[in-house]
Amino acid sequence: MKDFLSLILSQKKKMNQKYSVLDVVKQDLCTGCGVCVSESKSTLKMGWDKYGFLVPQKIDAFINYESIKVCPFNPYPDEEVCDEDKLAVTFLKDASNYGPHIGRFENTYVGFANEYRETSSSGGIATYIFKQLLEDKIVDHLFIVKEVEGSYKYQFFSDVNDIIKISKTRYIPVTLEELFNIINQVEGKIGVSGVACFIKAIRLKQHYNPQLKEKIPFLVGIICGGLKSRFFTDFLAKKAGIISNYSNQEYRIKDVKSTSSNYSFGAYDSENEFHQMKMSTVGDMWGTGLFKSNACDFCSDVLTELADISLGDAWLDEYKLDGLGNSIVISRSKKADYIIQEGIYKRELNLQILDESLIIKSQKSSFIHRQDALKFRVDVFSRKRKLIPFVRKRIFKEIDLITKIIQILRMKTRKKSLIIWKNYQSSILFDEKMSNHLFTLKMMTKVSHKVRALKAKFRI
Repeated sequence: MKDFLSLILSQKKKMNQKYSVLDVVKQDLCTGCGVCVSESKSTLKMGWDKYGFLVPQKIDAFINYESIKVCPFNPYPDEEVCDEDKLAVTFLKDASNYGPHIGRFENTYVGFANEYRETSSSGGIATYIFKQLLEDKIVDHLFIVKEVEGSYKYQFFSDVNDIIKISKTRYIPVTLEELFNIINQVEGKIGVSGVACFIKAIRLKQHYNPQLKEKIPFLVGIICGGLKSRFFTDFLAKKAGIISNYSNQEYRIKDVKSTSSNYSFGAYDSENEFHQMKMSTVGDMWGTGLFKSNACDFCSDVLTELADISLGDAWLDEYKLDGLGNSIVISRSKKADYIIQEGIYKRELNLQILDESLIIKSQKSSFIHRQDALKFRVDVFSRKRKLIPFVRKRIFKEIDLITKIIQILRMKTRKKSLIIWKNYQSSILFDEKMSNHLFTLKMMTKVSHKVRALKAKFRI
């Protein structure tokens, strides 16, 4: 009882303090969206931290406290925009359907885009949506991730004829900083793609700057398994045999003769030789949390609930065997659903309605980690008196002992991976020093899967 009262008093004391985005960064709760820079009155800029993440950095002695209001991991947001549920009421109020896991939506689909499937990371739906947004004059420009001098960053894109050049997934830190720095100089409307926390930051920016609702009329949400440090790509390049510099890396090279999950990583070395390897050779890079941002453990938005349309991989047994890939699609605005329906009618999209339960099943692992285990992680950080982002209490659940142990192991593995790579930058030493941590986590995960299967079998 004493500990509980102490925690309550500690939280009340924090609420009476002023916090800036620098406090968010200090507590390792930033994913680098960069939207705060535009609200900082030129006191912040984005830069690389020591663990390979893009974060806001102070360039002026003055600390701007207003910029935190657009931070997706704000510990004490304004009540009307405190979480995804509240924001969805404002931005997706006309949606026909609602599900506690999916959020507000019009329809749910699975399939692919006929023209762009082969050249895309998954089903090619994102590329198709981008093309339609430009062709139908819904937007005049796209602000999306594309190649720049051998690496990748957000750039403005307006040429529909070059749309195929942007049809790949990139697992490297990027930032929206430039968008809001120059948005007032850009004529016309802008469509933006992003992962859940980036989309949330844009919605917050639109809330506090209502004129941006018309300026940015369409958001494409990319379903995310966790944001990776730059170290992730450095590690993969070394594992692929690149000794020094690399460029033009590809993270999802398909094997059409295999399964959708059996993809490869590849990149060019300094001699312009392409190196490629199967991702299966490096083990589980997602369930282990390797090189992941700590902030991702406090994001409960699995399906980019605030976008006009949400796109992700169809990780379902009936689609995994297709090496060309399939996408799940959640249309959330009527504008988005019209694009999808038109594409189906014109036979440009090969999509079928997918039941809501299967959408959830396709991202089952992410739901278990990011929603079911969220309360436990919040409790762990609360006991350490750490700053915690505001999260939705309605999704809080109690988890069993095995899952708690797995959560602790994942937190340690995530942190260790960044420290070890920073210190050694050798894939051989990294594998050696991470092996015991990963083995323990793997064994506990296997036990958890068996227990879960038995519970399901006997309906416990």
